[in-house]
Amino acid sequence: MADNRRHTDEPQFAPEPLKTTRTGEPKETKHRARRVKEKAYEKTPDRFKNASSFQVRLRTGVVYVGLNVICILLSDISTMFILAATAGVCTGEFYYMLRSDAKMPNEFIGIVAAVLYPVAAFFLGLIGLLYVTVAFVLALTIWYVYWLRARIADVGVCLFGAMYTGMQLSGLLFIRMAIGGIWGGVAVLVIFASIWFNDAGAYIFGSRFGKHKLAPRTSPNKSWEGFIAGLIVSMAFWCILLVIPGIDITVWQCLLFGLICGLTSVLGDLCESRIKRSVGFKDSGTIMPGHGGLFDRCDSLMPTAVAAALLLFGAGCLPPLV
Repeated sequence: MADNRRHTDEPQFAPEPLKTTRTGEPKETKHRARRVKEKAYEKTPDRFKNASSFQVRLRTGVVYVGLNVICILLSDISTMFILAATAGVCTGEFYYMLRSDAKMPNEFIGIVAAVLYPVAAFFLGLIGLLYVTVAFVLALTIWYVYWLRARIADVGVCLFGAMYTGMQLSGLLFIRMAIGGIWGGVAVLVIFASIWFNDAGAYIFGSRFGKHKLAPRTSPNKSWEGFIAGLIVSMAFWCILLVIPGIDITVWQCLLFGLICGLTSVLGDLCESRIKRSVGFKDSGTIMPGHGGLFDRCDSLMPTAVAAALLLFGAGCLPPLV
């Protein structure tokens, strides 16, 4: 009995608070991820171990580009699948970053909506985007009303994330379906290439000749010299559309559209840089070793996809959507 009293009289200490990393991620989660990486490394063939950062980036880039090229050239439905998957992953990474900024978006509703945008565009066209948006807003309204911890800011983040990714990427699907066949895939890849080589041209020329900062607070590595070089590269790639059957476009339209899409490409890049800087993230995720997250690779693509679709359809270069 004495022992029992002695134990009950001892002061009770509260459990230690959950230890977290600088970004708010539980340390246990970080340790678990490290153990998974160590297990994967043990099973990696020796010839692939101890790869340099350039080799890692190159291998990841080859897989990413190859998968996109195959899916986009194959058919409309495979393009729809790759865009839907891209939208879902990018939206999840966007919500993950914003959670460290004390935002609490409904990730399930947002990711489902992002994935459904390209699917609805494939089956229903433009009206499909409207249906998804209405259902999305209705679902968020119900969630906001019945989950009292939700704030208007959380609803706004959730809505913006899905529309910024899934809705905008659907523009590429509309372009492919309007042309059809393998040439539709080629046209979409030309737009992809104009973005990729815009970034590459801007980086190469800017790192060599850049002296004037484009946006020093948001993206200090970008220069006006690289920015102009990237726009020229984008305009040159858009001229490839002149030889693609099914597109009624002039040289001047190619140059103008290439210039506009080059600008939206840079805008998308700066927008993601602004997001990451405001929440303290270097990369949006780790799904692409050597490159960071998928959102890091697609930040320029999203606004450019919708800009390209609006320009090509609006100018009558493609048959109207039905």
